[in-house]
Amino acid sequence: MSESIESRLSELGLSLPEVPAPLAAYVNCVRTGDLLFLSGGLPIDGGRAVTGKVPVDVTVEEAAEAARIAILNRLAVIKAEVGSLDKVARIVTLNGFVSSAPDFYDHPKVINGASELLLEIFGDKGRHSRTALGVSALPLNCAVEINLVVEIEA
Repeated sequence: MSESIESRLSELGLSLPEVPAPLAAYVNCVRTGDLLFLSGGLPIDGGRAVTGKVPVDVTVEEAAEAARIAILNRLAVIKAEVGSLDKVARIVTLNGFVSSAPDFYDHPKVINGASELLLEIFGDKGRHSRTALGVSALPLNCAVEINLVVEIEA
């Protein structure tokens, strides 16, 4: 992919938000060597969070969009840490958590919103391993939370 990641975001009609402040006693990102370990990010867009349980309060499609919002928040953290998203060598792994009803089993469909966006933005560098889990509750009653491990260029 020869174009810059910032250009790719623009082509997709996307922009990065301000880096969200941590909600508790942790940091958004820890760098060790060429790896960034990003804390869990929530689907907060313009101060508004996507909240509720899937599929009771939030449809699968709305939750997948929330996963995309969470990814944009995580990308803002990466850019703040290393200065440019062009320094991303690979998205290594993604862990997605879905606040869901006890009888909901389509967590992968929700987290596909995040995975597919990473592929759109980074191409093959966006291919990653993944976990998609259902949980009983998330901070701020958010519908999804996503954390990442990202390899950056040395």
